[in-house]
Amino acid sequence: MVDLLALQKHFILAHLRPGDAAVDFTMGNGHDTAFLSRTVGPTGSVTAFDIQPLALCRTEETLREEGCPPNYRLLCVSHDRAPEFVRGPIRAGMFNLGYMPGSGHKELTTMRKTTLPAVENAVAMLGRDAILLVAVYPGHAEGAEEGRELEAYFSTLSRYKMTVAQFRMLNSPASPYFMICETKA
Repeated sequence: MVDLLALQKHFILAHLRPGDAAVDFTMGNGHDTAFLSRTVGPTGSVTAFDIQPLALCRTEETLREEGCPPNYRLLCVSHDRAPEFVRGPIRAGMFNLGYMPGSGHKELTTMRKTTLPAVENAVAMLGRDAILLVAVYPGHAEGAEEGRELEAYFSTLSRYKMTVAQFRMLNSPASPYFMICETKA
């Protein structure tokens, strides 16, 4: 069976190196933040966003438990405001859309009105030989619409400047899937 999480990390690791800058646009419980923090190491930097204070608490706990270097900044701010806090190009960005697992608030999800501008901003932040990974959860109405809007947006990007791909299980249409956007070296 295809392990989508392992595949996501495979694509990120093809670009992200120690000393790089990365952004977790949807920190949730902090697992992507921790992965990025360990990957860029003590000389790199990670900025992570979430609108829920609980996400910051859980992410801090995850980072501490996993022994991550103090190379991160956690912000209780919507991901569409990232350009206010992140300067310069980034080598990797991650979005894990939907609701925060284990929060008990499945009704509190990422929304198209902020997700699309956040993804557009993230694409603009990518440096050379960089990657943006967006995980989509189409099992609820907002997630399905987010996915359709993102597919439409990504299909407009110049193939001469970046490569965009989508990875999904064709025989399970409500399963999560992800899109990657890679800039040319």
